[in-house]
Amino acid sequence: MNPEAVRRALSEHRIARIEARQVQDRYPRPVGRNARLGHHGTGRGYKAHVLTTDQGATGWGIAQAADEQVQAFVGARVSDLFDAEQGAAERAVGLDIALHDLAARILGVPVYVLLGGKGPTTLPVYSGALYFDDLDPEDNPRGVAAVLAECQQDYETGFRAFKLKIGRGFKWMPAEEGIQRDIAVTRAVRERFPDCKLLVDANDGYTCADFLRFLDGVADCDLYWIEEPFTESRDDLLRLREHMAKLGCRALIADGERRIEQPQSPGRYGGYSEAHVERLFALAAEKLLNVCLVDLTLVGFTRWRRLMPELIRAGILASPHTWGLIPKPYYVAHLAAGLGNVVIIEGIPGRTDGVDYSAFRLQNGHLAVPAAAGFGLSLTRHSDCQAVPQSSP
Repeated sequence: MNPEAVRRALSEHRIARIEARQVQDRYPRPVGRNARLGHHGTGRGYKAHVLTTDQGATGWGIAQAADEQVQAFVGARVSDLFDAEQGAAERAVGLDIALHDLAARILGVPVYVLLGGKGPTTLPVYSGALYFDDLDPEDNPRGVAAVLAECQQDYETGFRAFKLKIGRGFKWMPAEEGIQRDIAVTRAVRERFPDCKLLVDANDGYTCADFLRFLDGVADCDLYWIEEPFTESRDDLLRLREHMAKLGCRALIADGERRIEQPQSPGRYGGYSEAHVERLFALAAEKLLNVCLVDLTLVGFTRWRRLMPELIRAGILASPHTWGLIPKPYYVAHLAAGLGNVVIIEGIPGRTDGVDYSAFRLQNGHLAVPAAAGFGLSLTRHSDCQAVPQSSP
């Protein structure tokens, strides 16, 4: 794409209207607890911003700023808010995703082409909705069979990789009983789905010693991925690597989603401190971490465009955290197809009221990214859109 022609095309459009829309996700089933948090419910409601230009172009995305923060952009040229080679201007990052969608639609290309088209357009994806539903309902728990039934439901949807939440003994069961249940669930899923990828995520709910015991119990389960087994530390990850080598476990170690500290204001890595991300790079340099999991929207789409080349240079794979807003995996799919280096996408089964996902195809464990302009996600009704109020003159 010719940079000058792109800039000129974007400069011909001004933001004429910004509307706020409330959208509602619907998971296919109630989602239960993980190691640290209680029940996750049946889907979140949240706000999206819809941008319309004076030429009639539209774009939309998950809102990342309050209405009053974005109202000042009405009347601005799109080229003043967005650079195709860099992303959203710093002052406009609250409209980051919506601006990417709008700019790509103006240019008539999918977002991944806007990013360079360096990755594949068919990408592996896992189901990230397998929580501690064996423990519910509390007065008559369904047991391991509940998780197996959910895996089957997701398999029939098209998933061929399952991420199992573990760490039941951190908060919800006696420690030893929790470890044994984690082992039982993992082994049962592996037995039922021998050809699928199996991932485990403890949400930092284990001690290192107890996690090594869990690993012993699933040593023959061919884990693809180990996520946040315990709060990351060099010494514990060294012990984990050594133990994995003894067991012949080749799983990827993925970490970085959970923040231990927060920056006073968004910086280079958005809602993550520089110290947090620098620790991940340091661990990866010693081969103690394979995959960076910092969240898509907590970092920001534009900042992820800058972070990905850093990860590539350091030899670190990426899989931006997406739970639990259903559009986020589709945004990550474009990031992956545009920049490469995403090893697998965290998928969220379900739908969003008023959003059409039909341009995407999930088949045999892979998500096919459409060639439609923008992110390829369409709003299907507009009756609940409300204009963002403008400041008084």
